[in-house]
Amino acid sequence: MTMTEPAESTLASRAAALFDEYRAGDQARLADLVALLAPILWHTVRAQNVDRGTAEDVLQTTWLSLIRHAGGIHDPRAVLQWLIVSARREAWRVSKVERRVDPRDFEADDIVAPLTDLPDVAAVRNASDSQLWEHVSRLSERCRELLRVIAFADRPDYAAVATALGMPVGSIGPTRGRCLAKLRMQLAADSRWES
Repeated sequence: MTMTEPAESTLASRAAALFDEYRAGDQARLADLVALLAPILWHTVRAQNVDRGTAEDVLQTTWLSLIRHAGGIHDPRAVLQWLIVSARREAWRVSKVERRVDPRDFEADDIVAPLTDLPDVAAVRNASDSQLWEHVSRLSERCRELLRVIAFADRPDYAAVATALGMPVGSIGPTRGRCLAKLRMQLAADSRWES
């Protein structure tokens, strides 16, 4: 958060401000919007069980669609929800055509290590990440979708998450708590996991 950004700023309000500036002619704001929303859109699409390459194509299609339809989005505050719904629908459409990927095929390289890590630190983290995602893959589909979307948002906008996952806003917190409790129990029972 910058010094000029209000404390109550949400992902949706930051996205709206960038989108509004983009539509006003500041083309660089589109790159900022992409950087801001790429993590939540990536995990929204991957939660639909599409492979990495397909997810990249879906996101590219979603961003191109935003550019084509930017004038039709009358309220900039709707851009986050519009992008999430569009990405999810495109992933559904594509997944009907292509082979569906088993969630256990989740690619460990989806979690990118910072380039500043030494190889030994990255190797330990990658092993730990693999164990974590192995346990996440054992959770229900609802839990996997929710945790993947929320885990990668700086400050999750529950209204947008609710729209993306098709669940009531009021159930996100309790569902998240139950899913994390199940995950903690699985990890505690795994002798390979070091807390």
